[in-house]
Parts: sequence; C-alpha cells; structure tokens
Amino acid sequence: METEPLPLRCAVVGRGRMGRALSAALGLDAPLGRGADTSDADVVLLAVPDGEIAAAAAAVAPGRLVGHLSGATTLAPLAPHEAFSMHPLMTVPASFAGAGAAIAGSTDRALATARALAEALGMNPFEIADDDRAAYHAAASIAANFVVTLEGAAERLAATAGVDRAALVPLVRAAVENWAALGAERALTGPIARGDAATVERQREAVAERCPEALELFDALAQATHNLASVRA
Repeated sequence: METEPLPLRCAVVGRGRMGRALSAALGLDAPLGRGADTSDADVVLLAVPDGEIAAAAAAVAPGRLVGHLSGATTLAPLAPHEAFSMHPLMTVPASFAGAGAAIAGSTDRALATARALAEALGMNPFEIADDDRAAYHAAASIAANFVVTLEGAAERLAATAGVDRAALVPLVRAAVENWAALGAERALTGPIARGDAATVERQREAVAERCPEALELFDALAQATHNLASVRA
C-alpha cells in the first residue's frame, strides 16, 4: 500500500528494524543514526529503545516536532520539544496498514501530526492518556508476547505426544478469529467451559508428568478460565 505524502518533512532516527520499516513505509531515505543532523526536517521520529528516548531527543535541535514510538513511555522524555508519540500496535511489519496506533501530543499541532503520520501509514489512530499508558501497554504484551509464551508451552507438551507445532496452528488461528469476532466470553470452548472437571484433572496430571515447569502456569490459566466460564454462565 502506498502512503499519502505528508505536508511536513520527516526524518526517522534509529537504524533498527522499526526505524528501517518506518522509513521505507513513509518513502524516506534510510533512517538516520542518533545525533545526526535533522535540521532539514520539520518532524523527527525517534525509533530508539525506550531508555534512550531522552538522550536522542536532547540531540535534536529546537524548533522541530519530535515524536517517539513507545507504547509505555509518556511525552516527558521529549521535553522541551513540542512532542508527540505514535505507537504502532503491531510487531515490526512489512506493512503497517490496518494496525492500530496509540497517539498522544503535547499540543494540538503535535497530536494532529501523530494522527497524520498514523493515517499516512494506513493505521487506525486512537488517543491514549498518560495515566492509561501502562494498562494499554500491558494489554498489548498480554495479547502478543504472552500468547507466544503460551503457545511455546503448548508446543513443548504436544511434542511429548509426537505432535508437531504445525498441527496446533489451525486451532490457534480459529481461537483468535473467534475471540476477534465474538469476544472472550462467547469464544471460550473446551473442557473447562463444558464443566468437565475429570478431563481437566487428567490434563493437569499429564502436564505435571511431562512438562512440570509449566504446571504453575497451567493451574493459573485453568483458574482464570474457570472465572471466565463463570461470567459466561
């Protein structure tokens, strides 16, 4: 998908995967290294680790709109610049189109710039207040990082039965699609949702025997699933 040209001149600082992906998506030259001359830019977008945002912002000359890509970080590290943030709610993609984007701005102009950048990339922007950032970012971690951790546990347990990861993939995709369409309560299936305690106990015994390191995780998730099933009942 081609992006619409922005009325402001942009520069991306940070040569990691996100910096390269953003530069390509915005039709820019290769991203700049930290401390590079950004005097020709109206907008400087910092694609750097969270802990390095303040130092990277300090290296940008005054008079520019400066933004970061962090989901968990407020605008404070960008002071005294006119500041914004734009967090793509997506792993580093080939295309940003269709993803959500959490935005914030220290001024109306900064917020409008964040929105314009997100829309130019084909993303769907929504505002996040500073007080909501930790909760928002935790939700993103649960939805993406923790899901991968869970599938890793499922993969290890399946392997003890001679079942390859690929066999689980259609099930995982269907579960995610059902959740997307119906929400968690209505999408829930399986023995806990059916009230089949005997099957759950046999599952627990198998986990304890074959992947004991995952037993605490299994127990915590079984209880959370019981709670969700109770809400649905």
